[in-house]
Parts: sequence; C-alpha cells; structure tokens
Amino acid sequence: MFEYAFMQNAFLAGTIVSIIAGMVGTFVVARNYAFLTHSLSEIGFAGAAFGFWIGWPALLGMMLATAIASLSIGALEASYTKQDNITSAVSALAIGLGILFLALGHTSTSAATGILFGSVLGISHQDLLILMILAVFVLVLLLTNFRSLRQLSFDEAGLLHKGGKNRLSRYLFLIIIALSVSISSQLVGSLLIFVLVTLPAASAKYFTDTVPNLMSLAIIFAIFGTWMGLTLAYLTNLPSSFFIAVIEVAIYLGALWQFRISQ
Repeated sequence: MFEYAFMQNAFLAGTIVSIIAGMVGTFVVARNYAFLTHSLSEIGFAGAAFGFWIGWPALLGMMLATAIASLSIGALEASYTKQDNITSAVSALAIGLGILFLALGHTSTSAATGILFGSVLGISHQDLLILMILAVFVLVLLLTNFRSLRQLSFDEAGLLHKGGKNRLSRYLFLIIIALSVSISSQLVGSLLIFVLVTLPAASAKYFTDTVPNLMSLAIIFAIFGTWMGLTLAYLTNLPSSFFIAVIEVAIYLGALWQFRISQ
C-alpha cells in the first residue's frame, strides 16, 4: 500500500489534518460551536465553488469564504440576534450560492464531488506542501494564544472584565476555526468536516477533563479514524470519507455508552 506515492501523500495529509482537527475541535466542543463548524463547512462549499468559477484554487476560495463568514457571524453575535439564527441564515444563503457558482462555472461532476466529499487520495505534492504550511500557521496561532483560547472556551467569565481582549480572542478563535475547516475539507470534503473537527473531541470529553488530555485523546481518535478509513478505502475502493465518518461515529457512540454504564 505504501509503495504508492498517492497513499503516502494521503496518510501524511490525513495525519496533519487529524492533529489540527483534534486540537481545534477541543475548543470547538467546549465552546459549543459544533453547529457553527457544520455551517462553515457549507459556507466553505460555496467558497470552493466560487473559486472554481473564477479560476482560483478551491482551497483559496474556501478559506476566503469561511474567514469572512466566521468574522461576520462573530460581529453579529454580540447583537440581540441569536447566533444560531444568524448562522442558519448565512448557511442557507451559502448553499444556494454554491449551487449557483457550480452551474455558472460549468464545474465537472468529479470536481463537485471532490468539494463535497474530499479527494485525499488525489492530493499532490504541491497540495501537501500548501496543507503543511497552513497547518503550521494554525498550530502557531494555537500555541501562541493557547492561554486566552483556553480561557475563552472553558472559562469565558474570566475574560469578561478584560473587554477588548475577550473580543480579540473570540475573533482569533473564529479565524482558527475557519482555517481548520478549510484544511479538513481536503480529507473529508465540505459536507463531513464537522465529523472530524467535533466528534473526536466530543468523544474525548467522556474519558478525561483536562485540556492537554482532551487534546491528546481527540488527536488519537482523529488519527485512528483517518488511518483506518484510508486503509479500508484502499482495500475496498470505496470513499475514504465514508469510512472515516463511520469510525468516528462508532468511537463517539462507544464513548457515550461507556460513560453511561459507568454512572
């Protein structure tokens, strides 16, 4: 299996994506931003379709769309409108725009499928390099702002008296989520991003409660699901995103069952 360059690229890309998804997902789950992540995946679909339409790389269009949307939602979050309502409205508009851009750009079926479900087995060395650069950028943002992000996600009340810092941390977190969504789309596609970003971290919280342990376990669950999904995809010639989604859901259900019987 590993004698093929495309499988080497797929496993390396999958590992990179899983590490970022596990780390960011820990904060996403603690912050209750799972629905936002799901919506950003749909917004990312519109961005990728827009990129195809005007001749940009799909990843660039997705990054631009998710960043603008996340910052817009964050700006409106402080208003009297509930965040879920705002997110739902933006998400619905994005799906419609995505379909429009695909039609205007006469995008091929294979390209559209790649946007929706990922094409990790087709990742080139250039794609892998771009992915690594983005992942390092996100990792640097996370590590240099780890304390404020942890307080924002797990103890936001402690930031309220700091006003401006709380707002800055929230916007930074939204940008990190947007970048993570774009990165993860390379593995599981825009429709299943939330599976990799939220489920491993959601599973981890049933086994431990400290932030470093949550991150470590979320990364382990994400990598396990990714490696197993890629292996099964190679053996069966079926989509890797399907296997990754099934495995992560199975891990989550197992963690939930273990937690309930231990109570």
